[in-house]
Amino acid sequence: MDLTNAFDELQRNVNADIDQVTLARDRRDIFKKAFKGEDDVLEVFGSGSLARSTQLRPVHDVDLIVVFDGDKHPGWGAPGTSAEDALGHAQDRVKALLGMADGRVDQLVRLAKPRDRAVKCFIDPPEQDDAFTVDVMPVLRQPDETLLLPSKRNKQWNTADPEYLIKEVAAQQRKWAFFRPLVRVLKHWRLGVPTKVKSLVIEVLALQCLPTEGNRQNALKSFFTSSAVEVGYGVEDPAKRCGPIQPDLDISILRTALEEARNLAELACAAAADGKTDEAGMYWRDIFGDDFPESSSENHVGAAASAAVVTPRVVKDAPQG
Repeated sequence: MDLTNAFDELQRNVNADIDQVTLARDRRDIFKKAFKGEDDVLEVFGSGSLARSTQLRPVHDVDLIVVFDGDKHPGWGAPGTSAEDALGHAQDRVKALLGMADGRVDQLVRLAKPRDRAVKCFIDPPEQDDAFTVDVMPVLRQPDETLLLPSKRNKQWNTADPEYLIKEVAAQQRKWAFFRPLVRVLKHWRLGVPTKVKSLVIEVLALQCLPTEGNRQNALKSFFTSSAVEVGYGVEDPAKRCGPIQPDLDISILRTALEEARNLAELACAAAADGKTDEAGMYWRDIFGDDFPESSSENHVGAAASAAVVTPRVVKDAPQG
């Protein structure tokens, strides 16, 4: 197998099942239709990785932002209990519009439970592993087009601009057809880093460090090389509204994993340049694990020992995503 086909297979292994993605979007659109009919709602749009088309498998949650009319909720946006009030209002409307018992628009939601910033709406039974949920976040639009997001825990509202990241990812994708696919590959790679790394951290690093031209091998080598340096400066909200993406990120461990991947990627690209396709493939397999197709060669020595591949874990996106 040549490297182009090998990377195509890696991509297929990383991508979410298209039927899952379609179902997730259909469910999101039902929520959008329901809330767009509300008198106190100005806008409804998707957020998170599904809106940016950088979602990984399996797809078991969707983020939805509902922009309410501040004139009809004059107390919202102020410190105190208004954040909880907004979440409670969103919860009540989800039940009335989409509750399984007697939803006016559809009968979809089994349980709607306010969390810190959003109402988690269970489509599947809540006790089910990886139950599908839609997170409905009530927000207010500010004059500068940013959003005010409620925090029930902190009894306050915070400024954020999730649309900025959506637009930036779309812009990179317009430059290079492999941008979003490789973001998914890198988000999958981070599951093997031996510390918690939020997927949004990798997505922001990709915005900064993933080239938008050339072949995938060289682009990945460049990403690992640049990110190993860039991560030392911290990874912050690219819209410059929310500060660090993951304040508890162990930068030292992530940097080490990036450096190890960089070293392997350099070996892989050098092998490919020498026409040693199987050897190159084995180095990439050391980086991406079993999702990268196995090479037929048996002459590879030593690279596996330095691979940063461990048991995957599931982590959630930060609210600013």
